[in-house]
Amino acid sequence: MHVAGAAVRAADAREQRVDLGALQAGAKLDKLPAPRGRTKAEQVEESLRKLVIAAALVLAFASELRAQESIKIGLILPLTGNAASAGQQSKAAVELGAEIVNNAHPELGALPLAAGAGLPNLHGAKLEIVTADNQGNPSVGQNQALRLITQDQVVAIEGAYQSSVTLAATAVAERYGIPWVIGDSVAANITQRGFHWIFRVTPIATDFANNYMEFLNQLKKAGHPIGSIGIVYENTDYGTSVAGSLREAARNAELPVSVDVPYNANTTDVSSQVLQLKDKKPDAIIFVSYTADTILYMKTLKNLDYRPAMIIGDDSGFSDPAFIANVGFIAQGAMNRSAWDVGKPGSVTAKINDMFKAKTGFDLDDTSARNMQALFVLADAVNRAGSTKPDAIQKALQQTELKPEQLMMGYRGVKFDATGQNVLAATYLIQLQGTRYVAVWPEQSAAAKLIYPFKGWQ
Repeated sequence: MHVAGAAVRAADAREQRVDLGALQAGAKLDKLPAPRGRTKAEQVEESLRKLVIAAALVLAFASELRAQESIKIGLILPLTGNAASAGQQSKAAVELGAEIVNNAHPELGALPLAAGAGLPNLHGAKLEIVTADNQGNPSVGQNQALRLITQDQVVAIEGAYQSSVTLAATAVAERYGIPWVIGDSVAANITQRGFHWIFRVTPIATDFANNYMEFLNQLKKAGHPIGSIGIVYENTDYGTSVAGSLREAARNAELPVSVDVPYNANTTDVSSQVLQLKDKKPDAIIFVSYTADTILYMKTLKNLDYRPAMIIGDDSGFSDPAFIANVGFIAQGAMNRSAWDVGKPGSVTAKINDMFKAKTGFDLDDTSARNMQALFVLADAVNRAGSTKPDAIQKALQQTELKPEQLMMGYRGVKFDATGQNVLAATYLIQLQGTRYVAVWPEQSAAAKLIYPFKGWQ
């Protein structure tokens, strides 16, 4: 249809005699009676004029087709640096999400846009993921956002993993009026700035903090000695924001914080921090750390022979496949938060996981899965908008109302409030048992029995 359609339009133009000035002003094409008695020069001029009109129509139509065939979505992640493993996994997940949207996958049930190929409301347009490396640096993230918007001309952006980077880079999108959908960054302040172009699909720090306290209080009611907790957190926006939410939730749950341990992100020695924990002996420790730090803490716990009764990881480093590969054998029984579960064989989630494993050699984890889910939410909004105009996509995101059966994550749905936060986001707790995490809380979602206390390397 591409060439044939252009030819038809060009032929239509040749059948019409049109005033060129009126055409440039956007006037409607009307058939006009052919003038008589033209000189040869006038006839040549008329022919050239018609050729110009026909060429303009062909070029305009070709441009329209290109816009329909490829819709650029920016993706900003840490593809190098200490969080590169998590960034690369999320990149692969988002790219697989685009493949699912771009090609027919009727086996994926009610997942929006999976059954057909491309975006039906945009003539089958395909998603094109344009990636950018933020290097874990907020200023680099800002520069990459600016490049994606001004040079690559993306219609929307997703990312950027670290909350500090997301906080900085989303300000660029807000200034330029470009929709940004967040799949994983959880610092509460990201959606507390009165922005209108930022939408977050994942639960936030306060949601997770309240879940941790509810879980620990249930352990306490079951007779386990949960009298105090420890909080260990890296000192960027992610760590400090989550730590603040944890303190507030602990206070509301009447669980004393016996030790509060901040540390410099990407440090090379955490011996003093572990010795603080060993001295205070909290009954449960919550770690808010990225991959390299999480691995270092587990190794240091073993080296200093300190095995707390309960370890809870706030996703991030604990979800990275590199965590299990490097220290899984000494971190048995470690808890983690997650809204992702592979599910039963043959389920939609299991099929998606099989596709991801075939692509990467790894299972989907909570971080990469949340980023894939964010892409599906964004693609659904672009399709409902029926347009690549940012304000139309923004409006469609504001009107999003997805049901649980339309999601690959364990959320209650997706619906954004006035701040851009998904009010239906939810999570559960998983535990490292052997070489994989299994859901253990809440009880109705559990796939295995909780192992208590933390086994670690024993």
